[in-house]
Order: sequence, then C-alpha cells, then structure tokens
Amino acid sequence: MADESQTLKLANVGYAFDHPEAVAWGPDGRAYAGGEAGQLYRFSLDGKGIEEVARVEGGFLLGLAHDADANTYACDDRSACVHRITPDGKISTYANGNASQKMRVPNYPVFDDRGNLYVSDSGAWGARDGFIWKVAPGGVAEIWDRQASGFTNGLCLSADGRWLYVAESCPPLISRVEIKADGSAGKREVLIELPRQVPDGLAFDTAGDLYISLYNPNIVYRLTVAGELITLYDDWEQLMLVAPTNIAFGGPDLKTLIIASICGWSVHTAPMPVAGLPVRYPKI
Repeated sequence: MADESQTLKLANVGYAFDHPEAVAWGPDGRAYAGGEAGQLYRFSLDGKGIEEVARVEGGFLLGLAHDADANTYACDDRSACVHRITPDGKISTYANGNASQKMRVPNYPVFDDRGNLYVSDSGAWGARDGFIWKVAPGGVAEIWDRQASGFTNGLCLSADGRWLYVAESCPPLISRVEIKADGSAGKREVLIELPRQVPDGLAFDTAGDLYISLYNPNIVYRLTVAGELITLYDDWEQLMLVAPTNIAFGGPDLKTLIIASICGWSVHTAPMPVAGLPVRYPKI
C-alpha cells in the first residue's frame, strides 16, 4: 500500500453542521448535507451561503441522492425510509420497503440512468444481514441483492452502469455486484479487504480510481484501477476529519472532493487533479 498522506489539502467550508453523515453534489450546482436532527442543508463551497432546506421531525439524515429536478432523496435510519424533499422543503415518503419487508437501516442511495434507486440497508452490526433495495421510479421497492451483507453502507455506480460498488463496514471490505442486462443482481466480487478499519463512503473519478472514506480510522484512500491502495489523508490526530463518512465530487468542474465527518460539526473540501465521475440525475 502506497502512502501519500496529507496529499489532500483540506479546507473547512466554514459552516456549522449538526454531525453530518452525508454530502452530495446536486444538479443545481449546490452542495447538500444532512444532520442528526433531520436537517437537510444546501450550501455553496466558497463559504458564501448555507440554508436549511428542511428538517425531518425525529429524523437523522444519512445518504443523499438527487433527481434531475433537484429533489433530494434522503435515507433516514430513525424513520426507516427514504424521504423525497423538494427544493422548497416539502417532505414526503418515497420508499419504506414493501408488504413483505420494511426498511430497517436505510443508509445510502444511488440512482441509475433509468431512475432506479439502489438503497443500502445496513442491518445489525456484525450480523451480516444487510442487503440492497432497488426502488423503481415512483417508489415501488424490492430487495435486489443479499450478497453484499456486511453492514451494507456506501454505494456508487461504475461509469458504464454495469456494477454497483459497495462499502461493507463489518467485516470491512469493498465489493461490487454486477447489474445484469435485465436489471437483476449478478455475481458479487470482493475487491479489497480492509481489516481493523470501517469503510463508509465511495466515489469514482473519471480515471476510474475509487475513493474510500473510513469512519474509523480517519483516512481517505484511493484505490487505483491497477488495484493499488493509496493513503491520501490520514488524520490520526483528528485535527480536521472526525469519522469521515460520505464523500462526493463537486464544484463546477467536479474537481473538489467534499468530505463529511459524522462525529464533528464540519464539512471539508480538497482540490483534486482529476475530476469526479458525474453521478446520475434521472428525470423521475
């Protein structure tokens, strides 16, 4: 494993967040984050403005995704559902499972090009009972995959949309599940094991390298296409990153890495030499 510690030149965006688990870059050119009291924040990366779009009563917003109209799809582990929050703050339940199985710990959502929303459902820590939902446009949900079961956490799609990459937190590893031509789940492959660590967030760049944020210890990795694991930042003193969770590429050129720290009160950014892979913003 190569060590390029402190390669990331981190900067605090300058706002106070309430223990943000999630960050996302919206189609409206703004960044988004969640809070542990159900807050959905929308903010600029230059420190010039932040607003609380909505607050879900009794909620704790985890992973976030957006459609083409900048509606936010927010996982909420306390309400055990995915909320749909409009740009003006109207909240509704988009999905909470089906008649056979309700959502338990919806953790992270990601859209494909057809508007299907894949949602990790982490399950119980150490129980290996996590799975992945597939929510069709409109909110009809089915369990899509049970192979990636180790506290199923962060998700991201490959550039060609043929693989769903999964951060499994316990036991700690990164896997991927094939998305077959008919939309069903194919085989699962383990890419890398991360013993005594807790992977949480994932994001691709346009070169095909995968970025991995660790809830513990406070590390951001880059897994290259060739399979080399590079340490980009190791904040062992917790001077800036405090349990980094979700990550996202943002900014007008997608060359800013945005990092949330769930055990802190801040979101950090770092300029990147390679642009992030654009996420999908389907029309729902």
